[in-house]
Amino acid sequence: MKEKNLKKATLAGGCFWCTEAVFQRLEGVENVRSGFTGGTIKNPPYREVISGRTGHAEAIQILFDPEKINYREILLIFFATHDPTTLNRQQNDVGTQYRSAIFYHDEEQKEVAEKVIDLLERERAFEDRIVTEVTEASAFYEAEQEHQDFYNRHREQPYCQYIIDPKITKLNKLFSDKLKQTG
Repeated sequence: MKEKNLKKATLAGGCFWCTEAVFQRLEGVENVRSGFTGGTIKNPPYREVISGRTGHAEAIQILFDPEKINYREILLIFFATHDPTTLNRQQNDVGTQYRSAIFYHDEEQKEVAEKVIDLLERERAFEDRIVTEVTEASAFYEAEQEHQDFYNRHREQPYCQYIIDPKITKLNKLFSDKLKQTG
């Protein structure tokens, strides 16, 4: 059996429940974990991060198979499923912890991120300018277990229905060829 050569991507696009739900559905994405990165304290608890005092962003860390989905495709899906033009805000979630950010793991990822942003800007994909930060990855701290796989476990919650469901609908419409095949 061939050993998979998995790559890592770390993204922040508002509430991590939303980004986790999107990326869990993609073929080639082997694992998605919700957590925090880009801040100043070690092992921050959720309650401190959402206060906005730690400097961390709610983020996801993805392990993906680049033979099935490449980093550029991941970023195009990322940009299509959140608003990269609002500074420190996604819908009702406001603060630096909800910023749009790409945390690159090597120079190649940095270059791809910058090229994708440049392309989207040149194509005027959004009415306003993209404010997504592109920053070198630092320590990633997994969120508490109650935050992992949140959407799949709590679809009946109003937040999931009003905020996450439309993102999943958009994903299904725009990227149906990238979705995992189910039984």
